Amino acid sequence: MSEGLLIQLGRDALLVVLLVSAPMLGLGLLVGIIVSIFQATTQIQEPTLAFIPKIVAVFVGIAIFGPWMMHVLTGFTTQLYTQMPYWIK
Repeated sequence: MSEGLLIQLGRDALLVVLLVSAPMLGLGLLVGIIVSIFQATTQIQEPTLAFIPKIVAVFVGIAIFGPWMMHVLTGFTTQLYTQMPYWIK
C-alpha cells in the first residue's frame, strides 16, 4: 500500500465522518443558539435548560437523517471491502 493511497483513504474516512456528524452538530448548534438567546432575553440562567432541547434536537436529527447517514456509511464500508484486494497486492 503506497503512501498516497493511505492518505487518500484517510481523507475519505474524515470526509465521511464530517458528512455523517454534520446534521446533528448543526441542529445542536442551532438549538443551543436559540436557547441562549431565550436565556439572555428572559434572564433565566439555569445551566441545565440548554441540555434537554439539544438532546431532543440531536435525536430528531438522527431520526430524520438516519437513513441517509446509514447509506453513506454502508457505501463507504462497501467501497473499503471491495478495494481491499487491490490494496494488498
